[in-house]
Amino acid sequence: WRHRTLLKAVLRASDVGFWRWYSTPLRGGAPGMDEILARVVPPLPTYETRDKSPPPPESSSLEFMQFYKSIYKEDKLRFLNKLSQDFGVDHRGVSELALKLLDTQLRDLATILQAEDRLRYSLTPRYKQLFNHISKAEGGVKFLVDLRADVLEIISSKASETPDIRDLSGTLKSLLCEWFSVGLLRLERITWQSPCEILQKISQYEAVHPMRNWADLKRRVGPYRRCYAFTHAAMPGEPLVVLHVALTEDISNNIQSIVREFATLHAEEDVNKINAAIFYSITSTQPGLQGVELGNYLIKRVVRELQSEFPHMAQFSSLSPIPGFCTWLQGLLGQYRKDGRHPDILSEQEWKEVGQATDSAPGTAATEALRKLIGTGEWMHSERLSRVLEPALMRLCAWYLYGEKRRGYALNPVANFHLQNGATMWRINWLADTSPRGVANSCGIMVNYRYFLNDTSKNSVLYLQNKVVTASEQVLGLVSQFQKNSKL
Repeated sequence: WRHRTLLKAVLRASDVGFWRWYSTPLRGGAPGMDEILARVVPPLPTYETRDKSPPPPESSSLEFMQFYKSIYKEDKLRFLNKLSQDFGVDHRGVSELALKLLDTQLRDLATILQAEDRLRYSLTPRYKQLFNHISKAEGGVKFLVDLRADVLEIISSKASETPDIRDLSGTLKSLLCEWFSVGLLRLERITWQSPCEILQKISQYEAVHPMRNWADLKRRVGPYRRCYAFTHAAMPGEPLVVLHVALTEDISNNIQSIVREFATLHAEEDVNKINAAIFYSITSTQPGLQGVELGNYLIKRVVRELQSEFPHMAQFSSLSPIPGFCTWLQGLLGQYRKDGRHPDILSEQEWKEVGQATDSAPGTAATEALRKLIGTGEWMHSERLSRVLEPALMRLCAWYLYGEKRRGYALNPVANFHLQNGATMWRINWLADTSPRGVANSCGIMVNYRYFLNDTSKNSVLYLQNKVVTASEQVLGLVSQFQKNSKL
């Protein structure tokens, strides 16, 4: 027996069929799928007995969890497809109840409300009952978070495009939104005295500015720094979303001064030098919680914490990366080349200087040279090229953040996140992240999203309802310069 936990579940199982199932190989898994699902997914109680039906035994939840963990990735896809298709909503029953609801429209209100309630109950997928029971088992909530991560991966990779899989993801998301509501989350400040396991996970999960060693981690939770995380009682020792904050005199315009500042490691904090809080990294650690609002609540809670610790503090701002900018720019230049047009995103003088700096002829050659420069980041090593490209790249970046949309909202996901929170697109910073990653993603440019606390609610409403981006004069000026040069 390779799977000892499965053996324990076997010993608890009274159904002889379980022994018969486990005697089949786990590889392929198919012979056991129908049988185990039929056994562990409880039927939806009738409407009349919905509050009186006894819960299934805990062993059913454990059996489902152990089986799923033991099978291979390709079998998980088949298993989830079968779960979502065969144990979802009873569509025929829903249709019948919908017709009955139409027939009651001329009846009294009490009859109509009861018909609506019956219809609402019939729309509950059968597997939702199973998920609710699994959440009560030890480790059950974490299992369901990971299960949804698998479902999201299936959807994004288009391994399965059935609507049932998307409905399964939506059901899980709805449950997770309830279980991870802000009132059930605990805010923890992470320090060097925090448990080693938590510190290690903070380091491993960091996705924005990866940590190089333990000294780097110690600095990021030390003086002039704050690290906060949301945790949940059902997932002890597991940070759900992590926010790193730098305490500075002014709003930082580059990340080097924050993540490479060794002088703060053993310094004593001087309150007189702390006027601003810079949110320079926020990381969601659980892919399965995608779409569950956590990051925006974390920022708001941290602002309250910092205001309590530093009552005089009035400046709150992010220092954010711009993932996708270089990819967008490469695509834009590629489209010009495909159309056989000379890009008008640079002025004639700027194109001339690019040509001279790269020894390329005007026109297509200069466009291709610029594409290569953006792709390789080699321009960073030339002071002349850096000077030539700065005004053009700043204009292009401003337009990408402010003007490029997806369904009317900011195309850039980081911009969309902060704008939804009510922040102002405040300042775009040149050579703010000179790391290879920063240059490859955004030509080394970063942006401050400033949180003016008296305006965040208003800005959030304007953005979410009217798709209005609140931006500073600097950003709007760069956007205006771009529009003068380009026909976009």
